Amino acid sequence: MTRQRTLKESFTLEGKGLHTGLDIVITFLPAPENHGIKLKRIDLEEPVIIEALAENVTHTVRGTVLQKGDVQVSTVEHALAALYAFGIDNCLIEVNAPEFPILDGSARFYAEKIKEVGIIEQKAEKDFYVVRKKIEYSLPDSNSKITLLPDDVFSVDVHIGFDSAVLANQYASLDSLDKFADEIASARTFVFVHEIEPLLSMNLIKGGDLKNALVIYDKELSQDTMDRLTDKLHQPRIDATKLGYINGELNYPNEPARHKLLDVIGDLSLIGKPLKAKVIVQYPGHKINTNLAKIIRKEIKKQEVSAPVYDDSVPPVLDINAIRKLLPHRWPFLLVDKIIDINERVIVGVKNVSGNETFFMGHFPNEPVMPGVLLVEAMAQTAGILVLNKVEEPEKYSTYFMKIDNVKFRQKVVPGDTVIFRLEMMDEIRHGCTDMKGYAFVGGKIVAEAQFMAQIIKNK
Repeated sequence: MTRQRTLKESFTLEGKGLHTGLDIVITFLPAPENHGIKLKRIDLEEPVIIEALAENVTHTVRGTVLQKGDVQVSTVEHALAALYAFGIDNCLIEVNAPEFPILDGSARFYAEKIKEVGIIEQKAEKDFYVVRKKIEYSLPDSNSKITLLPDDVFSVDVHIGFDSAVLANQYASLDSLDKFADEIASARTFVFVHEIEPLLSMNLIKGGDLKNALVIYDKELSQDTMDRLTDKLHQPRIDATKLGYINGELNYPNEPARHKLLDVIGDLSLIGKPLKAKVIVQYPGHKINTNLAKIIRKEIKKQEVSAPVYDDSVPPVLDINAIRKLLPHRWPFLLVDKIIDINERVIVGVKNVSGNETFFMGHFPNEPVMPGVLLVEAMAQTAGILVLNKVEEPEKYSTYFMKIDNVKFRQKVVPGDTVIFRLEMMDEIRHGCTDMKGYAFVGGKIVAEAQFMAQIIKNK
């Protein structure tokens, strides 16, 4: 089981806001299980908390903006990328301004601080969003495209391209988040000189300088125009005939592409769950990144919880013979064929529904449907295995259900279906009792769900 993670200790960073030019203090604090990543504006008379989720994205010009009501926080993507890369699920971020500090234009300082304070595992299980089939999304009227492919891990490939003598086509890849700190975190944001004046006219980049962004000079300007721009940025004047990176040396040969990859990670973190997928992005940007995150968020809301991955080529954790040793049920009422995963809090079971099931004789012979009550019973049996697996000499005990609440049936189960049951303990066992939440899936979709209260009783 992969557990949720949070910071071991809090940390604080200070810096200028790229767009506001304000002096900003930002603090990252540990947070409890299932808290998620949340932003808190502490400079307001009444602090406002914004969840770092895609549905809260309102603007994507030169950065990702999260908003709740009239309150917003911008330029969040670098910090979010660092948290995601280190596997941090729960964190409260306090900031005293409407944007995060730009620092050096990368995620380096966030990554360094996370490594410095450390990370702790929590008891709750991570809930991954598992890509089960190819997902493609293109931004209308552009060349921007994102493809997600099924994979057991998270990886990213990025291709960027500009009509530029200095920055044309570049590629960047990250095959493991373990390499983020060394290969991606220090990649700085970039801007073309010809973009600076429009940004200034939009009242943006008040805090911008050569220390927090790569500045790319690829289209020659007159010396007078260049002098005017550098004066506005409070920077030393430069020779307008020399094209290239004004800042000098790059941190990586393909630093712009690596920064775009960093942005992809930060924006996709707004899905709210870690991804298991290979991500391929052509001409990325905050708009296409966050649009895809919004689409996936809608799917998550429909589904509530991701279906467990089932590979029938992998031997079960408990086969039918092992299940018989734990449960007193026998044919035709034993409704769990095997257990494919089990840990302290979660169990995953499988039921292969045959057309020869006895209950189809009466339900219904001409259009067989598995009774909903038997789906609940199968979930209860799976939960009973989880509970009995925790006691010594389980054959001497039985699990009885004291209460079943919030039962929902979403679609019918028919012969040929493989039903996956996922049960999770919501509390520790106290006085022989515990609460559990259960889901039944077919084809990756929830078909039934229920909440249970179970009690372990010693057999007479």
